[in-house]
Amino acid sequence: MFPGDTVTIGEISYQLKTPRNPELVPVNHMSESMPQTVAQHLRWIMQKDLLGQDVFLIGPPGPLRRSIAMRYLELTRREVEYVALSRDTTETDLKQRREIRAGTAFYIDQARASDAWHTPCAVRAATQGRVLVLEGLEKAERNVLPVLNNLLENREMQLEDGRFLMSAQRYDKLLQEHTKEELDTWKIVRVSEDFRVIALGLPVPRYTGNPLDPPLRSRFQARDIFYLPFKDQLQVLYDVGPNVPSERVSQLLSLATTLCSQESSNLGLPDFPVDNLPAAVKVLDCFPMLSSQQLIQRLYPYESMLGKEGRTAVEDALNVRKDRFPPGVIKVEELSSDEIRQAAVTLQIADKEVTFEVPAGTRALRPHLGSLNFIRTPSHDRLLAEMMQSHMVKDMCLIGAKGCGKSVIAKEFAEMLGYHIEPIMLYQDMTARDLLQQRFTLPNGDTAWRPSPLVTAAQEGKLVLLDGIHRVNLGTLAVLSRLIHDRELALYDGTRLLRLDRYQSLKEELLLSEEELQKRSIFPIHPSFRIVALAEPPLVGSSSQQWLGPELLTMFLFHPVNLLGMAEEAEVIRGMTPNVPKEAVDQLLYLTHRLRQTNDPTAQSLASSLSTRQLLRICRRLSQYPEESISHSINKACLSRCCGAFLAEDCLKRSEVQLGIKAGYLFSNGLNVVLSVNVIAGEIKDGTLRIGKVSVPVYNPDEKMKVPDVLFYENAQHMMVMEDMLKDFLLGEHLLLVGNQGVGKNKIVDRFLHLMNRPREYLQLHRDTTVQTLTLQPSVRDGIILYEDSPLVKAVKMGHILVIDEADKAPTNVTCILKTLVESGEMILADGRRIVSDPSVAEGRPGVIVMHPGFRMLVLANRPGFPFLGNDFFGALGDIFSCHVVDNPKPQSELAMLKQYGPDVPEPVLQKLVAAFGELRAMADQGTITYPYSTREVVNIVRHLQKFPDEGLANVVRNVFDFDSYNKEMREILIASLHKHGIPIGAKPTSVHLAKEFPLPECRLAGYWTTNQTGNARRKMLYPTESHQIDIKGYPLERHEARALSFTEEQNHWQIPMNDINIVCDVTTASDTIYVATCNPVSLYFMKERGDTIHCMDLYDVFPRTISGVWQPFITAAALGGPLESQVVLHEEQSNTVLHLDLTTGAVRRLMLSQEGEEPARKSSWWNSKESQGAFKMCKEFSHKNWLLFYKEDGNQLDVLDALEGTAHTISLPINLKSVFLVAEDRWLLVESKTNKKFLLTKPMHMGAEDSGICQLHTITEDAVSTGFGMTSGVDLSAPQLVSSDQLPPENLSAALGQKIVSPNRVLSDVNTFATLVIGFPDLMSPNEVYSWKRKSDLGGTSSSDAFFSGGRRTGTAKRANCVSLLGANQVVRALPASEVPLSDIYPKDITPPQTAAYLEVTDLNSKKVKYIPVPRSMTLSPYTTWLSKVSDTDVLLATLGSASLVTVDMGGYVRLWETGLDSLQRSLLEWRNMIGAEDGRPVQITVQKDSGLDVSSPKHGKMDSSNAPHVGGNMWAGGTGGRDTAGLGGKGGPYRLDAGHKVYQVSQAEKDAVPEEVKRAAREMAEKAFKDRLKEIQMSEFDAATYERFSGAVRRQVQSLRIILDSLQEPHLFLFSAGSRPSVFANINLVEIKIVKDDAKIIDGLTGEKTIYKRRGELEPELGTPQQKPKRLRLLVDVSGSMYRFNGVDGRLERSMEAVCMVMEALESYEHKFKYDIVGHSGDGFSIELVRCDKIPKNNKQRLKVLKTMHAHSQFCMSGDYTLEGTEHSVKEIAREQADEHFVIVLSDANLERYGISPDRFAQALTCNPQVNAFAIFIGSLGDQAERLQRTLPAGRSFVAMDTKQIPQILQQIFTSTMLSNA
Repeated sequence: MFPGDTVTIGEISYQLKTPRNPELVPVNHMSESMPQTVAQHLRWIMQKDLLGQDVFLIGPPGPLRRSIAMRYLELTRREVEYVALSRDTTETDLKQRREIRAGTAFYIDQARASDAWHTPCAVRAATQGRVLVLEGLEKAERNVLPVLNNLLENREMQLEDGRFLMSAQRYDKLLQEHTKEELDTWKIVRVSEDFRVIALGLPVPRYTGNPLDPPLRSRFQARDIFYLPFKDQLQVLYDVGPNVPSERVSQLLSLATTLCSQESSNLGLPDFPVDNLPAAVKVLDCFPMLSSQQLIQRLYPYESMLGKEGRTAVEDALNVRKDRFPPGVIKVEELSSDEIRQAAVTLQIADKEVTFEVPAGTRALRPHLGSLNFIRTPSHDRLLAEMMQSHMVKDMCLIGAKGCGKSVIAKEFAEMLGYHIEPIMLYQDMTARDLLQQRFTLPNGDTAWRPSPLVTAAQEGKLVLLDGIHRVNLGTLAVLSRLIHDRELALYDGTRLLRLDRYQSLKEELLLSEEELQKRSIFPIHPSFRIVALAEPPLVGSSSQQWLGPELLTMFLFHPVNLLGMAEEAEVIRGMTPNVPKEAVDQLLYLTHRLRQTNDPTAQSLASSLSTRQLLRICRRLSQYPEESISHSINKACLSRCCGAFLAEDCLKRSEVQLGIKAGYLFSNGLNVVLSVNVIAGEIKDGTLRIGKVSVPVYNPDEKMKVPDVLFYENAQHMMVMEDMLKDFLLGEHLLLVGNQGVGKNKIVDRFLHLMNRPREYLQLHRDTTVQTLTLQPSVRDGIILYEDSPLVKAVKMGHILVIDEADKAPTNVTCILKTLVESGEMILADGRRIVSDPSVAEGRPGVIVMHPGFRMLVLANRPGFPFLGNDFFGALGDIFSCHVVDNPKPQSELAMLKQYGPDVPEPVLQKLVAAFGELRAMADQGTITYPYSTREVVNIVRHLQKFPDEGLANVVRNVFDFDSYNKEMREILIASLHKHGIPIGAKPTSVHLAKEFPLPECRLAGYWTTNQTGNARRKMLYPTESHQIDIKGYPLERHEARALSFTEEQNHWQIPMNDINIVCDVTTASDTIYVATCNPVSLYFMKERGDTIHCMDLYDVFPRTISGVWQPFITAAALGGPLESQVVLHEEQSNTVLHLDLTTGAVRRLMLSQEGEEPARKSSWWNSKESQGAFKMCKEFSHKNWLLFYKEDGNQLDVLDALEGTAHTISLPINLKSVFLVAEDRWLLVESKTNKKFLLTKPMHMGAEDSGICQLHTITEDAVSTGFGMTSGVDLSAPQLVSSDQLPPENLSAALGQKIVSPNRVLSDVNTFATLVIGFPDLMSPNEVYSWKRKSDLGGTSSSDAFFSGGRRTGTAKRANCVSLLGANQVVRALPASEVPLSDIYPKDITPPQTAAYLEVTDLNSKKVKYIPVPRSMTLSPYTTWLSKVSDTDVLLATLGSASLVTVDMGGYVRLWETGLDSLQRSLLEWRNMIGAEDGRPVQITVQKDSGLDVSSPKHGKMDSSNAPHVGGNMWAGGTGGRDTAGLGGKGGPYRLDAGHKVYQVSQAEKDAVPEEVKRAAREMAEKAFKDRLKEIQMSEFDAATYERFSGAVRRQVQSLRIILDSLQEPHLFLFSAGSRPSVFANINLVEIKIVKDDAKIIDGLTGEKTIYKRRGELEPELGTPQQKPKRLRLLVDVSGSMYRFNGVDGRLERSMEAVCMVMEALESYEHKFKYDIVGHSGDGFSIELVRCDKIPKNNKQRLKVLKTMHAHSQFCMSGDYTLEGTEHSVKEIAREQADEHFVIVLSDANLERYGISPDRFAQALTCNPQVNAFAIFIGSLGDQAERLQRTLPAGRSFVAMDTKQIPQILQQIFTSTMLSNA
């Protein structure tokens, strides 16, 4: 066609004009055959062109609209200016842009010839008469495009440089009146009459984007460019694939048409990419054997992007067989060609070999298919073959989970075809400029444009890897649409890239050389150029992560990269790590695939961490260190301790146990496993560093000043982390350390580098970190932009270690650019330079930085989630690093470290700190408190105490806890926890409440004991045994320090987890272990004095509990010692059953003693007849020497049992025994029954001697003082209750008698005396003097007056004397009932004595004083009162603990430790006062304290100020602050608090304390009246208020915890967006924060004077077309069946359920924007009983109480039956219909499902019947272990057991966390 020719379409004609720049006219867009529809569209455009109107081609995504526009422009020979709009487009891209030339900034459009093509914009198109094609109007931010409004309407525009564009008609009129020079002077520029605008856009809101601005829309004429009609499209496909059967083509097109219909759109299905059908048919033309399903999956990957319903709809429409013949690559051969490089690829499909040609890279092809770094598996082979097919026709996208091998497969694909790879990491903030071109400054300061790696790759024919297209914004990615579809690209500096055939056509048509075209900035795109995009699967149903929409579907052919099967993954692992143990690989893969296959969200989130990449890393480590625990490696990889806290840890632990994987130290209790080895230390010897078992040569750096040197105290836990780090470091890994704040991450890293002598570069990230600042630091010098290397680049160059701190604070879309650096060793910097790892690549190439082989990254991050509120760095990039959890040190490690920080700080103080902070951290993990207290805080406290030892601990801890002093709930929790561990915060040094002391009666010589002689016999035997095995259970020990607010004799206390009907019958100790025996049922509890676990051996099988109650077993315990330490002997007195328990293994042996007491044992049990006559006794004074003595009351024989030798000796006696006391190992005191006569039995030390008559029995004669020797008249023979087995030390004996004396002695005590001393006994045969302290009246003479003991409980003599001697403290201690204590002397008359379990009578022979210490009343008591009375006269049992302490256990199972020794009490009091420190208010400096000077009068409400002005001081206004008498805040004397929303002025505490008592009382009365008025207002009685308070008060702390958790669920996310728009953008956005920050990428634009160089941060409203954000939907399904009421008395399940409902209602109040909830019940009456409607939630206490009353009444009166199953299914189904952000159903139920025949499998099916609904069960009632058994059979993470309401907030946190993990 030539100028002057006419083009006619139909009846419309257009006369051609000669283009001034013919190279701007599109070429090769016209096709030989044009569909009729396209001709109609061209005719319409010509009409509008002739009318001078601008047009808008609107339609579905795809290249059709652009193709029609280009065809028209080619047909009419029109020059084109093309602008691809994006969200980053600003008015400078459309109008004018400033450039710097020779140091001066000026505007560029067409100012100079050399710059004529410099900037594509509307101005140049308007003045040159070109057609401006604007594509993607919906992508541009609102209010950017209206800058074109006047140009479109009137062809006028005011330019930034002062010029004015004017329409041709007006300009020509002016030209008639003025000369052109005048108009030029006036800066008026003519707009050509040929200027037109063709806009291309998508309809919004059907598609995502911004709607057209109405004024802009009104200036266009619209044309709907829908897909070609079926017939036309069919013909196009027939032409493309002539060899494909027509029915297959028709079938494909029918499916595409179906999926583009309105009905499919209503189902939520994205449009089918019809424009990609020709490419698919081309593939089908070569491979007719391919199935349609496989082709459709590449065009429309429905399995990856659609939910279940969508997939079903597509498969129903598809209705074809799946592919049965997987292809495989046989060979790839290079084809010789001068211009276009190609390769011949041969595939084998079924039995056929098909060879076809594909583009090849610029490198030589690899001669063979194999690769050392790529293990070819069948699935990989198939995928590569499919990629070859797609490569023939189009660009591709690989979709696969993180770490599944996408990058490796893409690189292997490139290697096979000889491609150079250009990896480009995409990130969320990436702009179109980052993708295409960036500005920079030349050395002379002039601005210029630098092409991006993508553009240079297109020109050089590389394979571009776009890694992470799921991250980048669609509005940015759309600028590549033309490059992908048409292989054309227009850049910002005017450069145009053309497809090679179009470039050749242009060259031939214009007769221009390549140099001339390049001068005109036109370049060809290499024909080999291809793009392979990598992406993670879209998240179905997500508004933010469903990235795969209709637009992207048109750009690529898609290939899913599935996770490898177990066999293939094993093949890959063994191929890459041949030395790894086979068993380890098998266990690893079994666990991984088990986690991948489960539907549990927690397990799936863990499985995502165990990607193939991570498994290879684990196996590389195991091959190098085969002795390492697999469990440890798995937990490291998953960070199970940090992600999902206990839920993830529990899920992984359960899976490991089921597969038989031994646990690593991460899951060990305490630090027992860790510290069982020697403490690891880092030592350097002979130039080699050794940490544990790992060694490495010490590095010799050039820059020694960069080697960190930090104060570091080694501890076992941190050194183990370092040993782990060193292992990974030697394997070449980059390391990621994750942990809470203050756990020592920085210290560990610095110490690690210090030991290795490695220089460090440090980079701290933050919220505003950008990709540019991460890699370069720009600065301006002399008008030139200079980029200084960031620490990252310096470390890469020098081989230093880069420490990246606070990695979670930077957006993950920024830090993700580290992926290519870690994976491939490549990165492109902001200044165009490139980091590469291969030195050969860098040869001869400028701007290439070779990575030093010693470069490593150590990344530090906090764990994800609340309260750190960082980004999930681990979730985004965790699998490319070797991960290490840094936790707070375990107690022993932390204690050892603190000792080094504070060597002079007393160890008990350090122990209290470690224990208190350990509990606070556990509470933070559970969600009870928000702040995770770390080691850093403890270290600071200890350093303070070390420097200022006189400061009290109670004051110093405030340095940490004063942050929480204004949060009442938090303060209460903290104080309770600190008090529990004995930190006396809030105590005063004067708060010492020791028991009152009374003088002892005078010590008198009471008589003499004389020893005579007689004889006896003995026999020896081996005792037979029976063995059994018992499980040992462990329970947490909740120890509470008793000296929190005041100092008393009690040290600490805790509760044994026994049930209400059990009875404590003995307590004994051995060193620091306490043993408690119970007898209903028989159990043994044992615990360490400072331990944290209570262990229990349940001997129910040995001693079954009897229903009749006839036989009441009575157990005595004796702890063995020496070689038999941790072994105990239990003795049952009625049946004479002796059990030997091994507490380590759980082994139980029954020992058979002498035949006399033995009756024929039943075969079915271990006990004898219940009708035993008389009781057997065990003497255990020397059980620590492993021998015990047994005798029968009124019997005449002793059985001596040697537990170590396994032998028993029997000694026959001539007397009947009442009691036996082992006063020495070879001397025993015997008391004859009835007469109370005493005998001394002497025997050899070792009973093994065979001499006859070796045991001698001596009679002891008791003489009174007055009658002389040999006379017994007048002596009342009493049986002692206590005889010590050792003697008092000489100093204690001398103090007791008031004279210096050294002699053997024994301490006795009986009912007549406080204490008795026998001097010379038992060693001296001469008469022994007896000294005693007589009581005024004998014990046991009065009846009990204790409230508990009323009603004839006491029957007979109690079996426990409850009397012990503390020889070291010179004390005798008894437990006495209140009736035996002089209460009137202890308590003043006006004070009622407290209810007590007993009093401890402490007789101190040093001070000659006696005192009575009250033991607090037992919380619970067994109903078996008669049985109790046989155990003890009081409700406590007593035992010594060491030589100066006591332990008591009350009948409710409460253990208390007591300190009674005078010396030890004085030491403890001094330590306690030191912990408190000096009282506040001590004179430190001169202060002037000014009081108000006004006194309080009487409380009143005060006047209400209608203007609500702030009032400070005075006593007139209500709602003021710092005043007096009125209701307000911060003042004194007011009746109650009233917050009017003003700043609070606080009066001093001293002034508040000075308020008179009567004013305080009046204020209290007024507050009570206001409370009653409030009750009346909500029509609630005081009784109702008290009832509600019973439930509300029980869960108040849990409500606080739950609200903390709810606050953490939805923290506002921050978004970055351009600020090139007017402020009206923010009109409807609720901004949390707006902050203007400079965008480093636009710093050059700032130099030129641009204004739009900033970005705003805030909450951005969602784009139109994206799903609306909704609150979470929660249904609480509660069990209100009859069983809840029936068994409430057993385990409190109904009350627990009501407390849980109360907690949920209170916690969710005012969270309606986050949670929409309702509560329904189920019972025998039905499965959907309405309790709370979601649209009518209770607003006050009365309404909430009504709900609780309804629950209680319903469960009382409903029919029996269970509808748990139906209720669960109905609830899941019902809430799934509602639209919500997430759906939750939480079933609160008892575990009583077996009774109604409901199988766990059926219940599990009900919980998981809808994958969109997260359903969970919380079992709050259980008979026996029902709940635990049921939980084990349900899916992991779906069920929980909460036998205490306080566990429910933690469970809900785990539930919410698990769903967030599954969405991560």
